[in-house]
Amino acid sequence: MKRTITAIFICLLLTTQAFAGSSRESLQARINAAKQVVDEIMNANDSTIPSNILKQATCVGVIPGLKKGAFVWGGEYGQGIVTCRTGHGWSAPVFIRMAGGSFGLQIGAQSTDLVLVAVNDRGFQDLLKSKFKIGGDAAAAAGPVGRAGSAATDWKMDAELLSYSRNKGLFAGIDLNGVSVTQNREDTDLYFGKPQDAEEVLKGSVGVPQGAVLFVRTVAKAFVKAKAEQK
Repeated sequence: MKRTITAIFICLLLTTQAFAGSSRESLQARINAAKQVVDEIMNANDSTIPSNILKQATCVGVIPGLKKGAFVWGGEYGQGIVTCRTGHGWSAPVFIRMAGGSFGLQIGAQSTDLVLVAVNDRGFQDLLKSKFKIGGDAAAAAGPVGRAGSAATDWKMDAELLSYSRNKGLFAGIDLNGVSVTQNREDTDLYFGKPQDAEEVLKGSVGVPQGAVLFVRTVAKAFVKAKAEQK
């Protein structure tokens, strides 16, 4: 009974979150949480993202605390940020939403951190779109784990995006087929204090706000380290 009530509550929470407004403080908290997720996945020893994948990554999306719930109807909803590699480092972040749903005999609730890695130019172009569906508009695969490059030999070579989740401290690849990724223009504009073109931000044409500097530096450090390990 307790599990059923929890699942119903999470499903209602998913709906509420989809329409909830943001504040400058909540956006900064989201960026801080994303930085922590990157820190933790890069310190996960043999369960981290392989260096050869990190080396070729074009963009990284982080969705801290994506909520999943099911009571016959299942749903998942989360908000996060994405940064992309540019000719002079990594871009300022753009805010995104992820949402999906399913129907069937299911029950339960959980929260997980997600990391989405674009591994080629097609994946980069996907993240420039205002909205796309994983597995439909964008080819995706559950990402392999393991610090050694040999751990990444089995992932689908035609994938544009690789996805990872963290649940109870453990990182693993995750199948996100059917989940929609949408740019959150309202939150991006609010955080920057004025309207911004998301494509220009991700291409590096807009400076990194002070509050996002540590997040961007953390991502950059991880990928510089991956390059060094691959030499």
